[in-house]
Amino acid sequence: MAATSAPIILVPGFWLGAWAWDDVAEKLRASGHDVTAITLPGLESKDADRSAIGFDDHVDAIQRAVEAAGSPVVLVVHSAAGYTGYAASDRVPERIAAMVYVDTAPGVPPQDPNFDDVEKPMVWSEIEEEENLDGVSDEQKEAFRQRGVPVPGRVLRESAQLTNDARNDIPSTLIATAFTAEQYQTYAREHPEWSFLAGIPELRNATWIDLPTSHWPMWSKPDELARIIGDVANDAGNGR
Repeated sequence: MAATSAPIILVPGFWLGAWAWDDVAEKLRASGHDVTAITLPGLESKDADRSAIGFDDHVDAIQRAVEAAGSPVVLVVHSAAGYTGYAASDRVPERIAAMVYVDTAPGVPPQDPNFDDVEKPMVWSEIEEEENLDGVSDEQKEAFRQRGVPVPGRVLRESAQLTNDARNDIPSTLIATAFTAEQYQTYAREHPEWSFLAGIPELRNATWIDLPTSHWPMWSKPDELARIIGDVANDAGNGR
């Protein structure tokens, strides 16, 4: 039961704040889980100064949330947070009972070493052209357009040294939504140069789950996503 579940930390991907997890967080809390959703530095508002915020600042924020919990956590990361979440697991693997990658994977930075702008804005036309929006309502799309915040450019171009191999023993659940689990694993095997998938071959305790829907399942399938995360937290809390 949730009474023995591990605390849950929810980390959003690009352009999003803690608000993106509201539906999932509400459902998890209703089931008795301890849930913290965070907003990464520079994503607080469109007016925030992002010029000095780098990759390590995002990893620091995740690490602080992990260490603030009373016991080892389930760290849930979405999209580009696969990079910073994986880096955080390298720093404090003993504080993470399980990882959950939501339509993402353990990325090895830098994400885009050639990105030289101060920030990366959300361009809605590119989202519509490049991303899977299946099941995302018009209301949710409008909220995304209105509330989306540019990402600090240094987060994309900066690197980090991953040195603690214990990160790869953390039980990791990878939820494939916009692409299938088979596609993720095939791409990782055939394209080792794709940094956002580069950590997949390193994982020694991985479970794959197919959840066909948009790249933002916290909006398009919140019930199913909350159930999966809750199950991982229950298993982690019971030592499974």
